[in-house]
Amino acid sequence: MNTTTLKVSDIKSGKKGESGVMGIAKQNAKISRYLVSPSVLLLLAWMLIPLSMTIYFSLIRFNLLYPGENEFVGLENFEFFVTDESFAAGMSNTLLLVGSVLLITVVLGVLISVVVNQAFWGRGIVRVMLISPFFIMPTVNALVWKNLLLHPVSGVFAAIWTFFGAEPVDWFTEYPLFSIIMIVSWQWLPFAILLLMTALQSLDQEQQEAARLDGAGPVDIFFHLTLPHLARPISVVVMIETIFLLSIFAEIFTTTSGGPGYETTNLAYLIYSQALLQFDVGLASAGGLIAVILANIAAFFLVRLVGKSLTEKN
Repeated sequence: MNTTTLKVSDIKSGKKGESGVMGIAKQNAKISRYLVSPSVLLLLAWMLIPLSMTIYFSLIRFNLLYPGENEFVGLENFEFFVTDESFAAGMSNTLLLVGSVLLITVVLGVLISVVVNQAFWGRGIVRVMLISPFFIMPTVNALVWKNLLLHPVSGVFAAIWTFFGAEPVDWFTEYPLFSIIMIVSWQWLPFAILLLMTALQSLDQEQQEAARLDGAGPVDIFFHLTLPHLARPISVVVMIETIFLLSIFAEIFTTTSGGPGYETTNLAYLIYSQALLQFDVGLASAGGLIAVILANIAAFFLVRLVGKSLTEKN
């Protein structure tokens, strides 16, 4: 008879039944570990092998133009990357880009979500149209803005400027970083609207009616009821958007290629430039590790921010 087989009489007998249950549970846990271990090992290899290779390349002089020179240089690549003038420009552009997009998407996301949360004819169609830009690929989004909207000759903005007798603006030459901010904000605004609009569905309507009966106006209701209710989803929007905005690349590559000069070069494009334009894999690997460290620091503080918001909410 199999020792793992458990009879009804064993269960009724007390200790023997309890030991049989524990034995089956341990055996099932052991089998589960065996079944899960291949996927865990594959996941670890998928993460650790690229990271290990990046660390290795960052510690050697590895330029694709000079494949035979692979001597160990220690932290020299990190020092050169941080002290180069392009790093200061890339870092400031990254912070300005992320901060501006977050400000635009959160402020407009809250206002638009409050408006479309009201009942009006065609609200469903309006909601679908507001969310649709988020599903457009970043490269297509950048091409639409570059060739159809911001083009100084044939763009929509140029036609509007000409109609009112003004000189069309060459956006990517005169205001390159502002143009990138507009493009990225247009794509990420629907994400903020989607989360905030969903959060507004759980806002207590009876509480709002009671506030109106007590004489509270729309502004008072917004600042004392709606905005506190959106504190948690706003924190989530800020956290998720920040993580993705730190790696913005396609919009810059498609429109300005980081220029003019370093005007639109962020950390992601700077690493690409070092690796595939200057062929310095060692320097680019060092920059990639620095970017990973900065992203993890930002994620740490943002997770604490969201956790604090959740604690206060509960």
